[in-house]
Amino acid sequence: MLPRGLLKEHSQLLAMILRGLDISAIILAGLLAYFARFGNLSLPERYMVALLIAAVLVSTIFPFFHVYQSMRAQSFLKHIRILIQAVLTILMFLAGCAFLTKTGETFSRYWFILWMVFAVLLFILFRCSLLVTLRIMRSHGLNERNIVIIGSGELAQKLIGTVQQALWTGFRVVAVLDKVPDNISDWLSSKKQDIDEIWIAMPSHEEKKVKKILYDLRHNTVTTRLMLDVMGLDLLNHSITDLAGFPMLTLNASPMVGINRVVKAIEDRAFAFLILVLISPLFLLIALGVKCSSKGPIFFKQLRHGWDGRVIKVYKFRTMIEHEEMDGEVKQATQTDQRVTKFGKFLRSTSLDELPQFINVLQGKMSIVGPRPHAVSHNEFYKDSIKAYMQRHKVKPGITGWAQVNGWRGETDTLDKMEKRIQYDLYYIDNWSLFFDLKIILMTFFQGFIHKNAY
Repeated sequence: MLPRGLLKEHSQLLAMILRGLDISAIILAGLLAYFARFGNLSLPERYMVALLIAAVLVSTIFPFFHVYQSMRAQSFLKHIRILIQAVLTILMFLAGCAFLTKTGETFSRYWFILWMVFAVLLFILFRCSLLVTLRIMRSHGLNERNIVIIGSGELAQKLIGTVQQALWTGFRVVAVLDKVPDNISDWLSSKKQDIDEIWIAMPSHEEKKVKKILYDLRHNTVTTRLMLDVMGLDLLNHSITDLAGFPMLTLNASPMVGINRVVKAIEDRAFAFLILVLISPLFLLIALGVKCSSKGPIFFKQLRHGWDGRVIKVYKFRTMIEHEEMDGEVKQATQTDQRVTKFGKFLRSTSLDELPQFINVLQGKMSIVGPRPHAVSHNEFYKDSIKAYMQRHKVKPGITGWAQVNGWRGETDTLDKMEKRIQYDLYYIDNWSLFFDLKIILMTFFQGFIHKNAY
């Protein structure tokens, strides 16, 4: 039997396959339209060029219309409407290209209209086939999401009944909590099976109970959805989706899902590989300098929290003399820290000590851009002192970040400084895009390496 989360684990691959099908569909539609118009497939060169341009437009325009967002989270008719809007945009681009290049009269208008009609039909056909396949798989227990529902009223009961009847959605209710445990996070940790999502179905007048649940879940990165008025709650990458026929507010979720995860992974690996190749001579010189400056290893390895709070080992060039922390406490470096070597001080002031973290990026444990990883002991201290602190772990930690390029780096000797850093980290997560990453990378090159707080 196939594993329960087979498609969930390979959702980005599924999205890539669908993108390939869409590119194939636009080309196939053009060929079918040409055959319907001229009775043969001997396309002139200008028609072939038009098909290739359309294929490029599909791969670039469709993602902007969120065409590859999971159809589980929206109605099929809405998905088709968005798809038609994307096709009309491509049509306008092609018409604009023909106008600007003065080649419009060399193409058959009848062929062009047939091409777009066939394209829409093929796009819909591919999606219907995929949707039927997924629904059959989900109805047989494949690609399921384990759900815990919290609530006891009429709203919760109706939700439970609907989900249990609509097996094709892939949602499986594994627990219903009429009474909320003293600490829902501890309850989740005690469960032997994985919990994918928590749905809160409680009336508006139970606002205090809902806030208590959210407070208990502040250290947990499980996706949480609320069937409730917003009530002025803190939201992170929030969205309203239609799940099993019910409007649901996603309170906090990672933006790194589906095609976003693929784009981020390609971005990270490509940049990390290129940078490591370019800096390899400098890398070796720094390694030699560290070895000659004081006794000890070249790399400093520290346990830090990564994506979803998993503990990872982060690499840096060693900048301090070998020492042991008192009672296991990790003490942040200060401006006059006697533990820092002379060569280490230079590395810290120029941020060159961070270069080995590109190895972490190639390993898939870090990103080029993201919230800076903090020591595990620091997380334990700050998670109860700063609201929504642990939500910064909904993405991979980064070598550089929005907080760092805005000057919030170095020692956080006051709670206010850490709060400001977290504020910028959460803003990054809530507004992530490829262009935002590129902006931060450019800002890092021009102003992020050397800073008065880097010591």
